[in-house]
Amino acid sequence: MTVDDVMQRLRAQGDEKIRKHHVKSGAGENIFGVKMGDIRALAKQIKVDHDLGIALWQTGNVEAMLLSTLLVKPKQIPAADLDAMVASVTYTNVADWLTTNVIKVHPSKEALRQRWMTSDHPMRSRAGWSLTTERVIKDPDDLDLAALLDRIETEMGSAPEAAQWTMNYALAEIGIKYPEHRSRAMAIGEKLGVFRDYPTPKGCTSPFAPIWISEMVKRQTN
Repeated sequence: MTVDDVMQRLRAQGDEKIRKHHVKSGAGENIFGVKMGDIRALAKQIKVDHDLGIALWQTGNVEAMLLSTLLVKPKQIPAADLDAMVASVTYTNVADWLTTNVIKVHPSKEALRQRWMTSDHPMRSRAGWSLTTERVIKDPDDLDLAALLDRIETEMGSAPEAAQWTMNYALAEIGIKYPEHRSRAMAIGEKLGVFRDYPTPKGCTSPFAPIWISEMVKRQTN
């Protein structure tokens, strides 16, 4: 399947209501409005195709970039190229698919994490904090959790929203997993008030860290 073939398929599956929703959320105009499930189904049909995936990424179309993350071979992407890919993203949905499907399985992810944790680029910072949260959950050895809380307390309130989201995720997971840091994590969340008023659908947990931490700890003890 060629790039043109894929783009025609994606265009045909587009829905104007979905497109408008994503545009309103910051996706930009280069988007068709394809359902996420349809993108995954197309990826299963195409299977892994690294060259096609790279070419689709370069189109700048949102659905093509999402599909790209499911087709490429992460180990074949040089770290410098992956860094450039992260920096090129302007929509958080694309950033998160790239992190989940490519960055988290890349052999250089720890070196990239350390570099991105010192970056003032919103999407690099978002990726760095996402990888740090993964370390908090799965591999906390040699992580200074108190120092991470210091940074979150100092930086999260004024951070760009793209980075703020994953910083808040790290804050919540530290509070959830580590009782010795829980009260401080909750105090930081209360102090900063980030996502305090975030609209949360019925039945979902608020991303406001004190509520999030309390709810998840309660589930663990029930």
